Amino acid sequence: MIVPYNHLLILASLVFIMGAACTVARRNLIMILVGVEIMLNAAALAFIAGSLQWRHLGGQAFVIFVFTVAAAEVAVGLALIVHLYRRTGSVLADDYSEMKG
Repeated sequence: MIVPYNHLLILASLVFIMGAACTVARRNLIMILVGVEIMLNAAALAFIAGSLQWRHLGGQAFVIFVFTVAAAEVAVGLALIVHLYRRTGSVLADDYSEMKG
């Protein structure tokens, strides 16, 4: 059974909206990072859907790069969060006004 292209795009958009809502609504830095990861996974799902629709492997190859960027983003983001937690003792985004340019 093959899932229709429209259903995959609807699923990807719903997952992206959930990730965006998590990123905007939360003040905890770890939950903001989780929201960004969910949005990246939604974009990867859309690339895979397009790849299956047009029977072209370029979208699936691009998903590997998306996952690589997501892994690097998590590593750097968690390192920054751990450093800031040790410095201030909090993981709330409102407590980090000293990071402004």
